[in-house]
Amino acid sequence: MALHFTPKANIYGSLAARLTRVPCINNIAGLGTAFIHDGPLTRIVRALYTLSQKSCRRIFFQNPDDRALFLDRGLARPEQTDLLPGSGVDTERFASVPAQRGDTECVVFLLIARLIWDKGVGEFADAARQVLAEYPQARFQLLGFVDDNNPRAVPEEQIRSWEEEGTLTWLGRSDDVRPHIASADCVVLPSYREGTPKSLLEAASMGKPLITTNAVGCRQTVEDGVNGFLCRPRDAQDLAAKMHAFLALPTDEREQMGQRGREKMVREFDERIVLDTYLAAIREIVG
Repeated sequence: MALHFTPKANIYGSLAARLTRVPCINNIAGLGTAFIHDGPLTRIVRALYTLSQKSCRRIFFQNPDDRALFLDRGLARPEQTDLLPGSGVDTERFASVPAQRGDTECVVFLLIARLIWDKGVGEFADAARQVLAEYPQARFQLLGFVDDNNPRAVPEEQIRSWEEEGTLTWLGRSDDVRPHIASADCVVLPSYREGTPKSLLEAASMGKPLITTNAVGCRQTVEDGVNGFLCRPRDAQDLAAKMHAFLALPTDEREQMGQRGREKMVREFDERIVLDTYLAAIREIVG
């Protein structure tokens, strides 16, 4: 039995499994840049998926939009597919934490991601600039690394420029995001497309309200106005409006929003749901 997760493994591992007659299970954890920017690369990747997924015994998707895309374009058959709540979240390790500040003190918005443009880093900086004009006590933080091998990487010089102008603070990278999430009031991800963002699951599990885009993979983490806010993708002005809406909430309403997010993670996204679904599929295949 072969279990594949990343795009290259899903494609090339599936072809190898097909040649060696090994049953395989794939996890489509997001379709990434190739499906955000339509072009020759997108057509090549779609062709490779069509060729490689035919013999897979089960293909898990992390959101219904990616599943529908594969079915609509004939990249997979309905009986092969199933849905997972992303990669899930360890709700015990990412336990709820109390709010750090009152509503009269500075509010911290935190973005956790690889620092590429498709994560909405530019929109985050633009929205921060707009919010700071009215709420100069607000704080904006980036946590993540510059992916120099990615053509969509945000240049380090650009990040340093945002820091110098006082728009945001770059925290670099971290092997443990929990202290940074604990110190934030709201976790933001203005991404253009995702599988299901792990950073949002972890933040919500820790009781933090979310602001993310009404985009593939992001929208299922937030019930708009319940555990956070949804904004339009690629729209810094709308993102700033949702930040203003969050800032206008009194402390107790922010805490209630975070608690509802925690409950949603336990109910819908706990990693045990993912493990149980995988084990059931493996038992079914091996008989």
